Amino acid sequence: MTSSQVAEHAGVSQSAVSRTFTPGASISPKTRAKVLAAAKELGYRPNAIARSLITSRSRIIAVVMAYLENLFYPDVLEELGRRLAAENYHVLLFTGFMDRDSDPVFDQLMQYRVDGIILASTSLSSQLSEECTVAGIPVVLFNRTTEKAAASSVTTRNREGGRLLAEFLIAGGHKSFGYISGLENSSTNRDRLIGFREGLKAGGFSKIEVRTGNYNRADAEAAARELLSLPKRPQAIFVANDHMAVAVMDVARYEFGLTIPKDLSIVGYDDVGPARWPSYGITSVTQPIMPMAEATVDILMDQIASGEIEPQHRVIPGELIVRTSARLPKTGIVERDGVKFYKSAATR
Repeated sequence: MTSSQVAEHAGVSQSAVSRTFTPGASISPKTRAKVLAAAKELGYRPNAIARSLITSRSRIIAVVMAYLENLFYPDVLEELGRRLAAENYHVLLFTGFMDRDSDPVFDQLMQYRVDGIILASTSLSSQLSEECTVAGIPVVLFNRTTEKAAASSVTTRNREGGRLLAEFLIAGGHKSFGYISGLENSSTNRDRLIGFREGLKAGGFSKIEVRTGNYNRADAEAAARELLSLPKRPQAIFVANDHMAVAVMDVARYEFGLTIPKDLSIVGYDDVGPARWPSYGITSVTQPIMPMAEATVDILMDQIASGEIEPQHRVIPGELIVRTSARLPKTGIVERDGVKFYKSAATR
């Protein structure tokens, strides 16, 4: 069934049919009602692919994710989908590779004539960045950055968050520290560790026992066993995200018989999912999903509308939410709407 047949059946022009199925297009309510009635009677549905050939816009945004096991990313996907739908765009999800770049899916992205690409929990190679630039396709890295800053990015203040966690743990009276990393080469992990080292150094501590968790539960469990088996185990462990922190807490409780936070303090990052459950209650630095998604969609819409792909970089501030997984400092904790936050000495 074609639009011309709908137009004939409704007694209107073909352009009226087109305007009826184009969001925001000008058309009278009476004409629109006639077109919709005719379309329903004839079983007509507009062909989005055919329309994309005419408009040169598919109204599809590709989202590449490789780490859906972490509940942070399904929440991100839901919020991105909601905000893109408000802009009359659709999400096409691709699953990539968390520990390497997204080039394996690039050919597929091109086949779908996507209008923009969001890369989350996966890296961007220089080749993909250049090809997208040549093709005029905007790319936004979500929760990632690149050294050359060739693509737009939306991140939180990971380095600042690491420093804040160090200050919090020192203020809580801890004297020895461990860190369970994510992927060692990821920008988020690197910045969190750098900030944590800086914060500990400022407090007079230089030694950190570092193990690698690869943002993976099994690897995080193995890393926890190593740290907790040390002759002098750390009094506090910063785990690079909450997904791994849950695994570390389970190992500490059920394999080593430790009481949290009496015997061991654990802090995480993301403030998502189980971090908020009373059985874990993880003290964690937030990654505010709604502002991050809003910034990502704003950048894409701006670049699609203008046709200019000038890299933009947005850094969204987070906060340290205090729960029950770590010993509390005597000062610096404030409460707002029933939620406890830790404020740095510099901002009190």
